[in-house]
Amino acid sequence: MAKRPYHDSLWKPAGQAISNHRMIEDGDHLAVGVSGGKDSLTLLYVLSEMRKFSPVKFHLHAITVDMGFNVSLEPIRDYCREICVNWSQVHTKIAPIVFDYRKEPNPCSLCSKMRNGALHIAAKQMGCSKIALAHSLDDAIETFFLSLFYERRIKLMQPVRYLSRRKVTMIRPLIYVREKTIKNFTETFQLPVVKNPCPEDGNTQRQEMKDLVSDLEKRFPGVRDRLLTAFQKSDPDSLWKIP
Repeated sequence: MAKRPYHDSLWKPAGQAISNHRMIEDGDHLAVGVSGGKDSLTLLYVLSEMRKFSPVKFHLHAITVDMGFNVSLEPIRDYCREICVNWSQVHTKIAPIVFDYRKEPNPCSLCSKMRNGALHIAAKQMGCSKIALAHSLDDAIETFFLSLFYERRIKLMQPVRYLSRRKVTMIRPLIYVREKTIKNFTETFQLPVVKNPCPEDGNTQRQEMKDLVSDLEKRFPGVRDRLLTAFQKSDPDSLWKIP
């Protein structure tokens, strides 16, 4: 795999998010949730490269939760070997439980809870106190609209969140990064993306919000960046606020 050059649209906002919210500290054991999608593979590469030049020294471990879709995860394993990151596969039966046994009409919520639970347990077993997730700025905006339209409340996806029950801290280093930047990086450098096998892929409420935000961007160019600024100014006590 050829070395990836510096990309300002990726590295600058990722670096700003990590620095602004003090996401990584010296000696951290950091688990990265790697689904095999473009976002998580990009995040893993960014953090693996950061280990090489950052004055803050930290340990990195990739974890993939096998949902039980009977899909080969060898491309993820090989990718982790290539960039010298330890990788673990957590076997589950989440997909059969959600789709075959429970037959959930709206499966995303239950699936997410079970997947995150498996990831949290695995991370703790490996001695990791922080878990990095690959949510982008677009994900944060979509979550804002999902909460507004479907839950009748304003909820922001936090860059850093401590889960007291699990005693782990969730961090989102790509929270300032646009999805199109991740997509371009993935395609240009041919990261080994594993196709999402979920039967609901592309047919969810989140996809509706993604389409909505895309339409808003066409009508009001730059709306994503303005929403990012609004998130940072929305609450004096919010973890979005830049120190």
